[in-house]
Amino acid sequence: MIESADAAGTTSRVPTVPALRQPPVPAPTDDSLLVPGETCWRIERAERHAVFVDAADYFAALKRAVLRAERRVLFIGWDFDPRIRMDPRAGGRARDDRLGRVLQRAVETNPRLEIGVLQWDLGMVAALGRGLTPIVLLDRRTPDRLRMTVDTHHPLGGAHHQKIVVIDDCLAFAGGIDVTTDRWDTSEHLDRHPMRHRPHSTRPRGPWHDVTSLVSGPAARVIGDLARERWESGTGQRLEPVTDVEACWPDGVEPLLTDVDVAVSRTRPAYRGAELVHEIELLWLAAIAAARRTVYIETQYFANRRIAEAIAERLGEEDGPDFVVLNPETADGWLEEKAMGTARAKLLDHVRRADRYDRFRLFVPVTDGRRPVYVHAKVLCVDDRLLRIGSSNLNNRSMGLDTECDLSIEARTGDDREAEVSAAVLGLRHRLLGEHLGVAPEEVAATVERCGGSLVRAVDSLLRLTGRSLVPFEPPRLDPLERFLADTELLDAEHTPNRWRRVQRAFAARRRRRG
Repeated sequence: MIESADAAGTTSRVPTVPALRQPPVPAPTDDSLLVPGETCWRIERAERHAVFVDAADYFAALKRAVLRAERRVLFIGWDFDPRIRMDPRAGGRARDDRLGRVLQRAVETNPRLEIGVLQWDLGMVAALGRGLTPIVLLDRRTPDRLRMTVDTHHPLGGAHHQKIVVIDDCLAFAGGIDVTTDRWDTSEHLDRHPMRHRPHSTRPRGPWHDVTSLVSGPAARVIGDLARERWESGTGQRLEPVTDVEACWPDGVEPLLTDVDVAVSRTRPAYRGAELVHEIELLWLAAIAAARRTVYIETQYFANRRIAEAIAERLGEEDGPDFVVLNPETADGWLEEKAMGTARAKLLDHVRRADRYDRFRLFVPVTDGRRPVYVHAKVLCVDDRLLRIGSSNLNNRSMGLDTECDLSIEARTGDDREAEVSAAVLGLRHRLLGEHLGVAPEEVAATVERCGGSLVRAVDSLLRLTGRSLVPFEPPRLDPLERFLADTELLDAEHTPNRWRRVQRAFAARRRRRG
């Protein structure tokens, strides 16, 4: 146990997790990619499972859910800004629609409700640059049942990168969308949108693409366990599960699936006696090893050498899968571009050299006016069987240094609902590609079929030289300093053991059996 003292001097005891040896890759017993204790933490049933593409609908649903909460709301975030508007399309006074006011109204109208906001401490530093009052001072202005605090419990250079909101332990949002500035946008990704600006500013912000998910029932309770664990680690305060609230679901949200198993995969760094957890990295490797026809990826970065080398190996196979990756044109910030952009240039060169059969593409989405759309989403679709949505990026820190949370669903061979889940996985993939290509999802599906199942050929045939579309990414030439940063991984070092060969052997066998 670790003893810590709060600002008032009260001592609380924070439990630690003993260091344990990493378990071996299990012998393949079925075709599943989701193996508890290996590629995921736990698998539980979601009574309903929904996906929000872009933040406009997500923020509006989150507002409705918070105002209906009965006992507790926990925000676990990388960044948080109480000044943002939640549903500007609904009209009304801007002041009443701001996140901070929504939270205050929720606790004022419900005397049983408690709300906690836990933010990464260095994320608060970035927020100060946007003019946000320090969260410690904000906490003093809020009602007693609304607590805002920062989490300093992480390794040097690490970040708490999860984007989680849990409501009454019966509803949980988890994915890639931070509840902060610059995230709000609609799926139209207009060149200029009058509602796409920062608080207290009329300066327009650029188009932003993001994805998150929503689950209810036992799957939400699992994420609630994770959120309460983070809260206790960050604050020293233990919270009991909420058990006396009936199932809840925000009005107007259409589920993607009902009664479906959802897996939770994590990254947690080794820190203060807690063992390294890198389920997310192992799921990435397993998915690449097991893919038969197509791998579709949306990610903020393409900067993880181990994943790139696994992709390159599959590209060298005559009958290997297609890979279609969507990235932003540049990283968001000078330092990020130096770290992630240089790595991307180097890894792309390696992957393209291995692409003997022309099955790899990396694209940037653009608007009607050919303005780049910033891709912040973290999505993986493997064939018609796996859909993963989360907070983790394709970089080294997301695999072993930062805290991350990803949710996955899988169409399991022989399951009674295999065809239904497969259709949902493909349906979302085609919806996302249709959004970026400016065509209907049905046209994407028909084109893939016409191209014999090749996702690369289908996307190539749907590209347009004008208007909304995808454009091939070409990395800039690196100067000597940038080449040094790329070669040394100085700004984004690896933090996990290399288990690709063991994973590849286990999950390639599953691919052959499934085929």
